[in-house]
Amino acid sequence: MTQQQAVNGTLYIVSAPSGAGKTSLLTVLLENANGIGVSVSHTTRAMRPGEQDGVHYHFVNENTFKQMIAQADFLEHARVFDHYYGTSQAAVMTQLASGQDVILEIDWQGAHQIRERFADAVGIFILPPSKAALRERLTERDQDDGAVIARRMRDAEAEMSHYDEFDYVVVNDDFDTAVADLRTVISSQRLGIKRQRVQLKDLLADLLD
Repeated sequence: MTQQQAVNGTLYIVSAPSGAGKTSLLTVLLENANGIGVSVSHTTRAMRPGEQDGVHYHFVNENTFKQMIAQADFLEHARVFDHYYGTSQAAVMTQLASGQDVILEIDWQGAHQIRERFADAVGIFILPPSKAALRERLTERDQDDGAVIARRMRDAEAEMSHYDEFDYVVVNDDFDTAVADLRTVISSQRLGIKRQRVQLKDLLADLLD
């Protein structure tokens, strides 16, 4: 699996506490990026304003999700905030085999499951600049009451305690800087020897002949 993944696309795991800005960062990152995309997860939570089925998530009911678990359709799945989230195995494997890099937006539980199957997966954890900033961002959503926000803050602290299980940490203080940091991580992976040895095979054969 390790050699195959090095030859094909790279699998990125991007995790963050709710409110850290992960989705916004990835949206901008992908606007001018080639050969990389975000895997669209399945979820049982309700669709939020502005979201589209099949674009932000595949929205399914709990019975359908549990059937997919029984059929081993997921690379990973977890229950977060009373809802299920899962990553389609078929979709990800197809993208990687085509040479495309794939980003998984998942929590630390899902990241742990992926690591067990993909030793070469690259983990990136996004942190807020402070607890105060995180609380402000959660409050600005204006979608949850105080009790829910308090719970999300507690859950965020638990999520952030797993930051050191990842390869890179990006602090989303200045948005543009954080996007640039993510681009740097991806560029460094693409310039690695395992990938370059394959992509530059003809050039290297000519130069070393």
